[in-house]
Amino acid sequence: MRSYAIGDIHGHLDKLEAAHELVARDRRECGDAAAPVVHVGDLVDRGPDARGVIDFLMAGQEAGANWVVLKGNHDRMFSGFMRDPDSHDPGLRAELHWVDARLGGGATLASYGVMEAGERLLLDLHEEASVKVPRAHLAYLDGLMTHYLRGEILFVHAGVRPGINLHDQAENDLLWIRKDFLEDTRDHGALVVHGHTPVDRIEHRGNRLNIDTGAGYDRALSTVVIEGRRVWQLTQGGRVEILPPA
Repeated sequence: MRSYAIGDIHGHLDKLEAAHELVARDRRECGDAAAPVVHVGDLVDRGPDARGVIDFLMAGQEAGANWVVLKGNHDRMFSGFMRDPDSHDPGLRAELHWVDARLGGGATLASYGVMEAGERLLLDLHEEASVKVPRAHLAYLDGLMTHYLRGEILFVHAGVRPGINLHDQAENDLLWIRKDFLEDTRDHGALVVHGHTPVDRIEHRGNRLNIDTGAGYDRALSTVVIEGRRVWQLTQGGRVEILPPA
């Protein structure tokens, strides 16, 4: 059973298109046009073209591409702001707001033609965004799945709460969890493929696979192919196997 996965995109349409080119080449080489491509969330924020990313993914799925797109914490924060400018995601530190430069919400709004956030009142930003952000985009983000289980692989944005059945997992954990998941070495019953926590290179820990290599910080957007529990990174030079610790 083969699956492809792409890490946190963060508004980088050019990198997303390049990732899909790598998938297309691997498909041709292995003769498999049916394996799904899973995007592990954080479509928006920080990068320059969140709107283009959503348009690209929506168009591909509408055309029948076997793509799975998961919800990330940044995607939920964007949706929350569009519903209420004073919304505060429960996973976010109390002193931060989605439009804070550290989170990159302003870049997402700019991709829709909303004037730079700067010192503008949240109500003003929201009023302009309500006119310029297509309702279809918001409906798309609200409808994203929080996880996708395929064979021995569980795809999710941030991770899982160890020891909790998948059906009992809280969305806040699936979108935000870090330390309790990252430091747990137990087998989760499936290899958990996730993003959310940027790393310098893809990390295979045996029980989990982190594919967020920092596209949101102007680093690489990584793409992998998974067969059973074997993992390869897709590169311009072909497949490179990613092995867990010995």
